[in-house]
Amino acid sequence: MTTGAAAAQVDGVLFDVDDTLVDTRGAFAAALTAVAVEYLPHVPADRYGEILDHWRSDPGGYYRRYTRGETDHATQRRLRADLLHRTFGGEPVTESSFEAWDGLFWGTFERSWTAFDDAAPVLERLRGAGVAVGVVTNAAVALQERKLRSAGLDGLPVLVGVDTLGFGKPSPQVFLEGARLLGTEPAQTAYVGDEPGVDARAASEAGLVGVWLDRPGTRRLHERSVDAAAMRADGVRVVAGLDELPDALALREPAPWGDGRG
Repeated sequence: MTTGAAAAQVDGVLFDVDDTLVDTRGAFAAALTAVAVEYLPHVPADRYGEILDHWRSDPGGYYRRYTRGETDHATQRRLRADLLHRTFGGEPVTESSFEAWDGLFWGTFERSWTAFDDAAPVLERLRGAGVAVGVVTNAAVALQERKLRSAGLDGLPVLVGVDTLGFGKPSPQVFLEGARLLGTEPAQTAYVGDEPGVDARAASEAGLVGVWLDRPGTRRLHERSVDAAAMRADGVRVVAGLDELPDALALREPAPWGDGRG
């Protein structure tokens, strides 16, 4: 197994967007609460966490089909909505009823996009250290550009989206294309994402430095048994927040002006 070049100086860092830079989990929570109140009124509020877990874990595999180029974005969302309703005892979401459902869901979701508090500072620190930064994502480029702009992180280039190659992560080609467009060698490029398999391990196997952002309490259902120590043993860096990233990558601080070495 290729585990990336752990000892190489990192010249570039590629980021995932959702639940890495932007609190998409929080935005989904707001959107799904609105959906539950309107469409699933029989579900008590103390079960809204289960609704969120269901959506994020994608038990039908519909979003994965989208990232493989097998379906479109709206269709995967309609099928996920229908499965959500059937799971929690709601009415089916049909093609005719989906427009109103999605207007509520997506409108609330978009209004709820916010960046994590540690996102802007780490980007500033990386740029200050001369490290190139960019985004590789499993959503469409235009959508993620809009999301980053709404969250106050505009100016960060979205280099590869699911629509760039017609498929997404965990394909190694996606990570390699990101490094190529960033202008850095794969072995000297880190990839930071919140999903241990699709992001960190897949990037490591593609020859990049894989970094798993394991924010406390945010794992999806199928990720809760992942052993962080085992991930580290396989060459993946593990951080609990983006503020830990520079140290995890052993980035050197830029030399101050007038230090006598000019």
